[in-house]
Amino acid sequence: MTTNVDGTHDATLTSCLDSANDPATDFPIQNLPFGRYRSEEDGAWSVGVAIGDQVLDLRRAGVVQNSQMNQLMRLPRDARQAIREAISEGLRRGSPQEKPFRSALIAQTEVQMGLPCEIGDYTDFYTSVHHATTVGKQFRPDNPLLPNYKWVPIGYHGRASSICVSGNSFARPVGQTKAPNSDIPAFGPCARLDYELEIGVFISRPNILGERIPMAAAEDHVFGIALFNDWSARDIQGWEYQPLGPFLSKNFASTLSPWMVTLEALAPYRKAFTRPEGDPQPLPYLDSPANRAMGAIDIELEVWLQTPAMQKAGSAGERLMRSNYADAYWTVAQMVAHHTVNGCNLRAGDLFGSGTLSGPDAGQGGSLLELSDGGKRPIRLANGETRTFLEDGDTVILRGYCQREGFRRIGFGECRGTVLPARP
Repeated sequence: MTTNVDGTHDATLTSCLDSANDPATDFPIQNLPFGRYRSEEDGAWSVGVAIGDQVLDLRRAGVVQNSQMNQLMRLPRDARQAIREAISEGLRRGSPQEKPFRSALIAQTEVQMGLPCEIGDYTDFYTSVHHATTVGKQFRPDNPLLPNYKWVPIGYHGRASSICVSGNSFARPVGQTKAPNSDIPAFGPCARLDYELEIGVFISRPNILGERIPMAAAEDHVFGIALFNDWSARDIQGWEYQPLGPFLSKNFASTLSPWMVTLEALAPYRKAFTRPEGDPQPLPYLDSPANRAMGAIDIELEVWLQTPAMQKAGSAGERLMRSNYADAYWTVAQMVAHHTVNGCNLRAGDLFGSGTLSGPDAGQGGSLLELSDGGKRPIRLANGETRTFLEDGDTVILRGYCQREGFRRIGFGECRGTVLPARP
């Protein structure tokens, strides 16, 4: 398990780049998340690391030999750690490598960010018991959790081709829906469009078909974490999901933040993984001493909404909720171990969604489905507008950060997407 705190996490470290020393930045020298970018001069994707308001081109800085992110992700953990240490050393104030590293910097405002890597397969999990319980109560008030939930990390295979990087917009989906008082379904634009607050987990090293990954080695196969919004058409979902689960209600669009915060960077923010008293303990293949001691990750998560009226008024938006990934019922290691226990082979760049990450308290729902009680209680915004589900022109922004006394605050950047009207 990647929990070693070392010199790269030292809160007293400062960068030769002033913007990286700003207490408000998501990208201090203690973070160093990876992503892909391209500039107007060069249309090819390059591998970069976020530092303050700049991007460090790793090939131009002499840290890597090529610009293939998926190839870099396949490296063993000790090799990836060595790269992190080299980047940290080169970006420190007073570094003898300051000149070549500065020459490899480019402003984030001058580049186009892409998806952090080439995503082959995408699996969405259902790791928040609070989300599962709240949504379950809307449909099964007396039995909100299905019998398997506390034993199996539930997941389904999603669509990788419609995952877009932060900043993109998408058209409202159309499809079949069926009103409770109607005998036949109708076809048209989704009327109950929703967001889902999730994290995305990126696989690094592959496993061979038929080879399961045990808990003790699970995090050796994980590169890092980003923010993830798995947009959902709730009315289409309600009609199609039985008997096989989500299909067109989920695969029309998902939005991913452009930076992968590595597990190495997250080491100071690990927490004990515990189950509520009276709940069953995980089966042996989903359990390990390291997972119990440090399996959870303390990531504060937020959802912001910017309506067209807010944008016109110059408002950056309104925060709708906050939750924490540490409250998830299943950990990163458990997702990897369960996904491969039947011999399923993962590949570098595969993406796991955590599922909607809701908190235990009222108002911590990670979707409008929860916050509006299925559309029954409109949410009143500070400017007087209301929402039950998303309207055309709405922009949803996910934010995440880690903070702990004695360490620098690190962040994930934004995960932003805007809803456009349905296409005719």
